[in-house]
Amino acid sequence: MSLNFKKKQRKASGDGAGSQLFEEDEYAKVIEGIKKIYKQKIKPVEETYNFEGFHSAPLTDSDIEAKPIVLLIGQYSTGKTTFIRYLLDKSYPGEHIGVEPTTDRFVSVMHGTEERVIPGNAAAVNQELPFRGLNRFGQAFLSRFQVSQTNSPVLENMTIIDTPGILAGDKQLTERGYDFTQVIEWFAERADLILLMFDSHKLDISNEFKLAIHSLKGQEEKVRVVLNKSDMVSQQQLMRVYGAMMWSLGKVVQTPETMRVYLSSFWTEKPPNCFEDCRELIEAESKDLLKDLKELRRNAAIRKINEIVKRARLAKVHALIISHLKKEMPAMFGKKKKQDALLNNLGAEFLKIQQRHHLPSGDFPNPERFKQNLAHYDMDKFKSLKEELIDRVDEALAHDLPRLMSQFPTMNPELNQSERNPFAEAGGIPGPGEIPPSYWNFDSIDKNSYLPNFQRLGPREGKVSGADVKPILMESGLPTEQLAQIWRLADFDNDGYMDIDEFCIAMHLIKAMQNGAQLPDKLPHTLMPNRKF
Repeated sequence: MSLNFKKKQRKASGDGAGSQLFEEDEYAKVIEGIKKIYKQKIKPVEETYNFEGFHSAPLTDSDIEAKPIVLLIGQYSTGKTTFIRYLLDKSYPGEHIGVEPTTDRFVSVMHGTEERVIPGNAAAVNQELPFRGLNRFGQAFLSRFQVSQTNSPVLENMTIIDTPGILAGDKQLTERGYDFTQVIEWFAERADLILLMFDSHKLDISNEFKLAIHSLKGQEEKVRVVLNKSDMVSQQQLMRVYGAMMWSLGKVVQTPETMRVYLSSFWTEKPPNCFEDCRELIEAESKDLLKDLKELRRNAAIRKINEIVKRARLAKVHALIISHLKKEMPAMFGKKKKQDALLNNLGAEFLKIQQRHHLPSGDFPNPERFKQNLAHYDMDKFKSLKEELIDRVDEALAHDLPRLMSQFPTMNPELNQSERNPFAEAGGIPGPGEIPPSYWNFDSIDKNSYLPNFQRLGPREGKVSGADVKPILMESGLPTEQLAQIWRLADFDNDGYMDIDEFCIAMHLIKAMQNGAQLPDKLPHTLMPNRKF
């Protein structure tokens, strides 16, 4: 299923008006609310207390309006570019796939009506693109960055960042000309999903890869691990590869939680030497990953509010640190000596601020890193604390942003196993039979004739529950045990809900039964919709 968010295209595809968490105007309303809160109550604090010099530049409208970003990180030849091509089902401008390091630059793959490549310098000054903050990395980086635009329905709901293959061995000693780790960190802060990609034949974590993973600290909830090309090893080897990868990651990722790992294989053309003994597992894992990607747009507004909350807390603490250092400076003599003393005891000063304002230690930046930036400033020229600015941030955190969150409609609840099939209590499944050949192809389903009934059920997020669908299925007059079997076949993701495709399959099977056909034990693959999302 496409991630398309436009109304007219939703209607044309039959996904229904509820196929996304928000209608376009509701989503836009939330984004406008975020922009207003940020400009009025958070941005003034950032501008007053030199936030840009220590963290990041103030957000622009294009930053807040930006589509969800998926960041791909991995060593060379792990299949990052091939994965993008698989998602798009087409090539994109500037694409280059090979076994050696072929992606030598950061590439932002975005939606565009025309196929074109925008060089990094032009992209960084374009107010319509969310990349103005990249100017801080200079010409050396911008010459290795580009925006590739292509017309793809998938890209209407996300932007994908393809990164250079991380080097290993002697290659990692090659000078890139820019701080690779800082660039990764910049993109990671703005990403909605970060995929760490591994090759089943290359599990080593080089020093450069280790630094890149360390730069993701604080973004762990966004990180997923993808063990790609999992069908290039046998089932026994895959078990060993998986264990070795988790052991290697455990030495690098300093968190008590285990990262979600997907076993996957995304080929544009499957090589002949693939192993098939884990095919079912790999397909199920790949489907879960694609489901995560599908839900990005639905969760985009929630994530944006979450990022603004994190930024507001950071800006508040930053303002208190800067104003505290200003207050500690002497009025007349000994300024240089006092500044050096404050720099050397920055950790202790942080503790004073934390205790005075009753703040959690987790909201404070790394003292050593903060110290490096602080050394470039004259503390005596910092601004004194303005209580009204801090009060505005507190008001945004306590009232404005929670009010925005309250506008989100409740998502479909998870159903109990007994509720997933409204006919389950009937029991009894008929014996195996054959559906006539004309019914074995999904393209033969007349979706337009079933769409009005589906829309009348009031789909939520493009789905309706079993309780809502049951009366329509009962109208067929078929025995409940046969309807139970039809539900089991049509609800192929087994979540207890039906989207438009599943509903049409159910109605199609009912029509087959009424024409004297028998039901199979398993839904034929040809009768399933051909969709990656």
